[in-house]
Amino acid sequence: MKRGDQYIEPDNSYYRPSRDPNEGTMTLVVVITLLFVCLTGVLAAVYFKKITTKETLANIDTSDQSGYISIASPTPTPIPPIEPYQNPILYPGLAAVRINAELAIDKGADPAARGISQTVMRNRQFVEGDFVREKPIYMPDPVFYGSIPGIFTYRGNNFRNCASFGYTNIYRGALTQRWEFSGIGKKLASTQNFEWSGVRWTGQPLVAEWPLEVRAHMNLNDTAKNQQVLREVIIAALDGKIYFFNILNGEKTREPINVGASIKGTPSLDPRGYPIIYVGQTDNNGGTNFGLYVYSLLDGSLLYMYDGSDDGAYRSNWNAFDSSPIIDGATDTLIWPCENGYIYTFDLNTNYNAAAGTVSMSPVVTGYKYMFNDNVSAKMGVESSIAVYGNYGYFVDNTQNLCCLDLNTFKMVWTRVLGDDSDVTPVINEENGIPYIYIGTEVDNQSGTGEQSGAAYIYKVNGLTGGISQQDGGWQNSEPCHTFNGESSDNDQSGGCFGNPIIGKGKISNLVIFSFSMTSGLASGNKLVAYDKDLGVKVWEYNMNIYSYSSPVDFYDQEGHAYIIICDSIGQIHMINAEDGKRITYIQTKKNLGKQDQTSSGVSIEASPIIYEGMLVVGTTSGSVFGIAVE
Repeated sequence: MKRGDQYIEPDNSYYRPSRDPNEGTMTLVVVITLLFVCLTGVLAAVYFKKITTKETLANIDTSDQSGYISIASPTPTPIPPIEPYQNPILYPGLAAVRINAELAIDKGADPAARGISQTVMRNRQFVEGDFVREKPIYMPDPVFYGSIPGIFTYRGNNFRNCASFGYTNIYRGALTQRWEFSGIGKKLASTQNFEWSGVRWTGQPLVAEWPLEVRAHMNLNDTAKNQQVLREVIIAALDGKIYFFNILNGEKTREPINVGASIKGTPSLDPRGYPIIYVGQTDNNGGTNFGLYVYSLLDGSLLYMYDGSDDGAYRSNWNAFDSSPIIDGATDTLIWPCENGYIYTFDLNTNYNAAAGTVSMSPVVTGYKYMFNDNVSAKMGVESSIAVYGNYGYFVDNTQNLCCLDLNTFKMVWTRVLGDDSDVTPVINEENGIPYIYIGTEVDNQSGTGEQSGAAYIYKVNGLTGGISQQDGGWQNSEPCHTFNGESSDNDQSGGCFGNPIIGKGKISNLVIFSFSMTSGLASGNKLVAYDKDLGVKVWEYNMNIYSYSSPVDFYDQEGHAYIIICDSIGQIHMINAEDGKRITYIQTKKNLGKQDQTSSGVSIEASPIIYEGMLVVGTTSGSVFGIAVE
């Protein structure tokens, strides 16, 4: 007798000889007959139930002479092979992205309970009645966001969950400063009492691996145009220009585009691989226009400009687009909140001819605004970027509201008042078929003027109901941080959450990691804290002496081991083992490295970095952009 791969001797102690020599034979005949009848009945049931699909019939195994029918388990749907343009960190993209609008909204997040009023505008004309989008937006898992390799927007995609691309294999645990561009200048602010300089929050670089056929029509220099693979880094700055570099060596790939107005936030590239960049103005220091700009990356020409001076805007004198937009390629739609109080979508009507090297667009603008009974219109507006799951858009406004908006009907699904102000972009993570939103707050509005200590709140929110209770799968936690509230906002220096949280992947897929600024005192201390996604309890923490507004970035090797980079306000870059929170190494970045005037004085990193297959790129307030090899 055989059991598995082992042969077992039969146990003869249970064997008894038959009293009648024919008894065993007759019994065997009866058993076989009964089994035959059972088998016939089962097959008849199968037939009369019309189980006739190829897959089912193929799984019926009648070779088992015991009389039983063996039904094999259904073959799972195979995971498609990874496409060259897909980020392996996000592959295979398992988010189902299903909106269940039948779920009851949490009582603490019901917009109607706060007396919400909502208005839709189409091409600067107010819409009567209900609005329904002609081309419904429904954005899937972010592994499908781009059509060429690259990092296209702040935190990478519509879930805002990844600012790194490709694997980075750590072979010696080192960070090496490889290149520097130091030519970013300054621009006088509209108040005319200070100068914007360098690159600041959020200021994240973008990366695109342009195909040769696209590069053939671009105004690149000859080296960039003809090399086999070009990974072009694009960074927008406060001097009003957009800069272009080769990620490997920092060499300029083309001349800058002069927007003429300061850019503080992160622009976006068209994820379809179209040579288009979308840039938002942060200050009214660019002349007569104040809004957003769309440029062709074929020749640097302006394709479109929208001035946000719309009738009914809550802040009609402040049309800043500091947030980083999302482009839904399937419907050719640009999604972009503004600080004037409107959430805009643009039906772009893009016409891109790759063979001819031409691109144009003729956008149709739709704007949405809302108001609650307990809010003041002069404080409305959005500085955080919007995250998109299906047709739901998630953002935080300037009055502490975390909002879920149906982008196809422009109806507020739910809204939750956070414990303080927040400019952090919501991050989406689907868990057990439900989108959860991770968000954190600053310490800003908790008491009067002067230096103070307060709580930076963090939340896990059910993205369908707005609930944070255990029943909804959510939670709330906090960390003490310091802040200074001046007599005017110009003197404020806030602590708390400014960097975006990390959604763990690979070997830290059970973690979410937040960065807290000014944990030791005013302008002192920073803390990375890893929390269990399910429970909201601390798993580890990493303490820094210097505060940071820069977002931490997670990256991974081919085995799924996780690492974190975080930059601080004196130009230090820390590399941390994300599985236990222990530091691997750190470096002090330097201007004019290796030259006679080399210095680390005045180097401050407030912007967020990216990591692209082992190369880190980040801008500084002092006007330098650094390329750092992660080894």
